[in-house]
Amino acid sequence: MGQLLLFLVVALVVAAIIFGVTVMIGGGDSGLTPTEPDGRALPLPGDRPLGEEDVVRTRFDTAFRGYRMSQVDQALQRAAYDIGYKGELIGVLEAEVAALREGRIGDADTLRRAREAAVAPGPPPAADVPAPDQPADVLQDRKTEAEEKA
Repeated sequence: MGQLLLFLVVALVVAAIIFGVTVMIGGGDSGLTPTEPDGRALPLPGDRPLGEEDVVRTRFDTAFRGYRMSQVDQALQRAAYDIGYKGELIGVLEAEVAALREGRIGDADTLRRAREAAVAPGPPPAADVPAPDQPADVLQDRKTEAEEKA
């Protein structure tokens, strides 16, 4: 047992010497070096629904630990929103088709109008500030007229 213990101690000392010489010759490990953004980021479009090509073409800047987490998080949130929106749109379309098959034309028309209103961009909201050449009471008159029409 004593000889085995002595053999293990000698083997460990020899391994440590070999390791030390190797590190001295090799120069050691420089570790991870910080990287600058490469400027090749290509985010997901925010002005229209996503397509397959948009996701395929998406690129992120590189950072210390890989990709820039803020860019990846933003892309994932945008993709999740788009997937949820398309899921809801599919549900409305399925309800519209079911209403048409069951002969409920009025319900189908209501669903169609709601779907078209959700997909098409609406008119820009009216400005709540008067033009420079109009007094503030003109703005109040416009609001009153709009409330009377509604």
